[in-house]
Amino acid sequence: MTAQPSTIPTRTIRLGTILVHRGLMDEQQVQRVLAIQEQTGKPFGLLCEELFGIAPSTIESAWAQQYASLVDSTDLTEVAPTPEALGMITRRQAWQFRVMPVTWDGYELTLATTPNDLCRALRFATNVIDRAVYFVMTDAGSLDDALVRHYPLPGVNSTRSRAA
Repeated sequence: MTAQPSTIPTRTIRLGTILVHRGLMDEQQVQRVLAIQEQTGKPFGLLCEELFGIAPSTIESAWAQQYASLVDSTDLTEVAPTPEALGMITRRQAWQFRVMPVTWDGYELTLATTPNDLCRALRFATNVIDRAVYFVMTDAGSLDDALVRHYPLPGVNSTRSRAA
């Protein structure tokens, strides 16, 4: 199976909705941000930080939740990563940033990670990888098993057994 970018769903989870569900904003605040955004063109998250003191890390976490809801999910037990993709990051990087390369098409590297690891993986991709990156989501167990299989660490059979 080759992971491919999906089309954007017609109904997406908006950042403001996530922040309201988390109890960090109310609907009136969201509407205020949207009105100012329309006037200034500033990003929604930046306005939330400026107007309501919401921490950048909280905005980043909400963005990661939004992003994870929009992209494909994959079961890494059913995917054979390409050698080109595997060669694009080191074992240390794969484990430290919890990313699993899946495909390289000559232009874009597809990386799998979990929704919980997406912020860290995104920082890694932005600061270290000098090419376009597309993320797909996977579950922690699938990621752990793939890391053990493709980037083995001496003495580690799986991260689940390490944690035990």
